[in-house]
Amino acid sequence: MKILIADDDQDIRNLLKILLAGECDQVVEAVNGQEAVAFCNEEVSLVILDVMMPIMDGFQACVEIRKKSKVPILFLTAKGQEYDKIIGFSAGGDDYLVKPFSPSELQSRVKAMLRRYLEYGGTDLLVQDPVIRIGELMINEETCQVTVNLDSKALTSTEYKILLLLCKTKGKVFSAQNIYESIWEEPYFHSANNTVMVHMRKLREKIEADPQNPRFVKTVWGMGYKVDD
Repeated sequence: MKILIADDDQDIRNLLKILLAGECDQVVEAVNGQEAVAFCNEEVSLVILDVMMPIMDGFQACVEIRKKSKVPILFLTAKGQEYDKIIGFSAGGDDYLVKPFSPSELQSRVKAMLRRYLEYGGTDLLVQDPVIRIGELMINEETCQVTVNLDSKALTSTEYKILLLLCKTKGKVFSAQNIYESIWEEPYFHSANNTVMVHMRKLREKIEADPQNPRFVKTVWGMGYKVDD
């Protein structure tokens, strides 16, 4: 059994080889996303991808691997923002672990992913429905199309990212700071609250029948925003 590791940091690859020694017969190393895609074949049972790599990053590599394989993919990266995780899952990843990580947690996740894949017909279990449904609201992650009652809604890229962030984590309350740092990927400053509010208002005008009494994107007063079923 082979595990493929893609990381441009030799020290990380060496550490992973030590931690995974008892889980596989062979560890295949790649130093960038392009090599990861090339080295991934039917003999590989698990892929561990860093995100920030030269030539081709981990997200791009994941998309390319998914074109030819359903092998489980674990992102192991320092990019820990909520939206980074959403991008990783949207690209086809199955799990996401942020550096610095606990060795025991890594080993536990690897064991669980291999067990699903090898023992329980994991290839089918790992395929996820690309469509998110919240009542009459539907988001197709493959096409980035948003519809309400089957009526297509033309969202800007930022509006789509905000909606996807909230819908992928239903029930979780996001403050304006959470949203700004996840979507804009910049440190939050006080006036950024107005930026978030403007985008939220425009988003509601497009997807809500009554923007003043929203059905999907709700305000939790004094805390932030959330989406419920």
